[in-house]
Amino acid sequence: MSAGMEKVRARSEILRREIQNHDYLYHVLDAPAITDAAYDRLMLELQQLEKEYPELVTPDSPTQRIGGKLREGFVTVRHTVPMLSLSNAFSEQDLREFDRRVQNALGWENKDGVSPNYVVELKIDGLAVSLLYRDGILVRGATRGDGEYGEDITHNLKTVKSIPLRLLEPTVNLEVRGEVYMSKESFLELNRVREERGEALFANPRNAAAGSLRQLDPSITAKRNLSIFVYSAGNVKLPGKQAPNTHVKTLELLDQLGLRVNTHYQLCEDIEEVISYCRLWTDKKAELPYTIDGLVIKVNSLEQQIALGATMKSPRWATALKFPAEEAETIIRDIIVSVGRTGAVTPTAVLEPVTVAGSTISRATLHNEDMIREKDVRIGDRVIIHKAGDVIPEVVRVLVDKRNGSEKEFIMPPACPVCGAEVVRQTGEAAYRCTGAACPAQLLEGLIHFASRGAMDIVGMGPAVVTQLVSAGLVQDVADVYRLTSEQLVELERFADKSAENLIQAIQVSKEKPLHRLLFALGIRHVGERASRILAEHFGDIRRIMDAGVEELTVIPEIGPKIAESVVNFMRQEQNRALIGRLIALGLNVATAHKDESANIDAPLNGQTFVLTGTLPTLKRDEAKELIESRGGKVVSAVSKSTGYVVAGESPGSKYDKAVKLGVTIIGEKELFELTGK
Repeated sequence: MSAGMEKVRARSEILRREIQNHDYLYHVLDAPAITDAAYDRLMLELQQLEKEYPELVTPDSPTQRIGGKLREGFVTVRHTVPMLSLSNAFSEQDLREFDRRVQNALGWENKDGVSPNYVVELKIDGLAVSLLYRDGILVRGATRGDGEYGEDITHNLKTVKSIPLRLLEPTVNLEVRGEVYMSKESFLELNRVREERGEALFANPRNAAAGSLRQLDPSITAKRNLSIFVYSAGNVKLPGKQAPNTHVKTLELLDQLGLRVNTHYQLCEDIEEVISYCRLWTDKKAELPYTIDGLVIKVNSLEQQIALGATMKSPRWATALKFPAEEAETIIRDIIVSVGRTGAVTPTAVLEPVTVAGSTISRATLHNEDMIREKDVRIGDRVIIHKAGDVIPEVVRVLVDKRNGSEKEFIMPPACPVCGAEVVRQTGEAAYRCTGAACPAQLLEGLIHFASRGAMDIVGMGPAVVTQLVSAGLVQDVADVYRLTSEQLVELERFADKSAENLIQAIQVSKEKPLHRLLFALGIRHVGERASRILAEHFGDIRRIMDAGVEELTVIPEIGPKIAESVVNFMRQEQNRALIGRLIALGLNVATAHKDESANIDAPLNGQTFVLTGTLPTLKRDEAKELIESRGGKVVSAVSKSTGYVVAGESPGSKYDKAVKLGVTIIGEKELFELTGK
């Protein structure tokens, strides 16, 4: 191995160690030592090294947390140690009976003053998993399944950043058990996003965690912000060291290895101390940032655990105290609707205030019209409510026998309560949506999207500036952006003459963006960048799109019924048509050269692939990509032998070096202009 290659290998190993240490500090100890930006720089450097030298990639590299390909399904695997379920206790008397059985089995019953020690842990409401480590490296992760066989979900578990891919002790072999869960905050955010998209909601954090781990695409799991607490280990092999002989020592070992252990556990001398600790958490459980559905009581001595053994279903040395369900009866005083940032119209029950799980509840989500019909919820009904997963107030059932005839059925309003635009429900969706592009409820997020890089790319108009403009009352819809003046901007905080002029200039430049950018910027549901480009190329003018029907749209390749219906619903709204009319009057580009297949065949760059690297003199990366694609070319991210051209600017990096090595033609911006005829 050359000295240069050895240097690269050493640097990549240092980066892996650094990143793994920072993952441990952040996700396990909750004590980050560097900023997110500094962490991102380390990760980027490692990604670049491994991309250039793929032979350096190791299974435990932080870059391998997210697999890039969809899986066809999950493979069944056999656990090396069966994952048994726990027997349940529902009362303090049940716990005393459990203690009696343990003492009797150990031959200790009727021995005054002698009792086994117990460890009490929080029972995390998540999905039980098994993690197999060989020589300190995570080699497999699986679901519990039926206890003997589970599903291999290694690729998904690798995306959970609190699961180390490499333990702090490299020679350890063991199988770890843990509970993957979703925090209350992450659960609420996930359901909020799903509700706005018209997708089915998760009933509780446990279902959300389980559904996330069974995604066929690991990149989806990675976005779900899952975490883990580990609680036991089996087949522990520590070369040169003695394996732990108690459950507490096992937890301490797992912590020392860099695994995340829940610190809320208690070693108790007898069952009465166990009961006192259980009472404490029965009252305090709502304070936790995650949900628990009980407590787990285990005999501390591993020798005694072995002596006690197990039944076919559960160990005799452990039990789970289940919390009782907390419900309350109340009255639905009204049903109101709210409008989310993507236009989703959500019904909410206004309740007679009632206390549930330690908090006063006055409202409960009804999710959508289908759920209201399914449960037959009416205004004036007496209902039973609970907090789903101790998080979301929810109507469990209607007390139909307590109706008196004064109850009223709820009807979804035909118009948005905020802006008056039509409320529609698209085929296959549960949610109704406001179709008004200028709806104040959607204004802030709509403006941020409109100005974003993939849309109109208004430099300097990020979320903070958009918030300022809306708060100051300067912008009521996207057309108002093009009426802004420097004089108005300098009155805002952090705006000087120069920054105000720069933003006004960026706004004016955005008027020349191609039609497909404007279509995408309008935020038409289901119309992403690809669909926007297809529509722009097919129709050539936004006015033709405004008058198109569903049948005319669905004959276009890649435009299906869902996109077509969404476009028609958007374009038939008077406020949307008026908005587009204002944009036309303000001078935005709403037409493009019509393209058809024959024109594309004659495009100067047809069939050629390009790679962009470095900073070009005048073109931004997106502008260069757009220029190439408008002339029939294709822009890819990696250099290979089949690459036609590498367009290199200042500080081109490793892509330039690889192009030289492979003999790929390297050109600059000037030559690109010559090729495209610009």
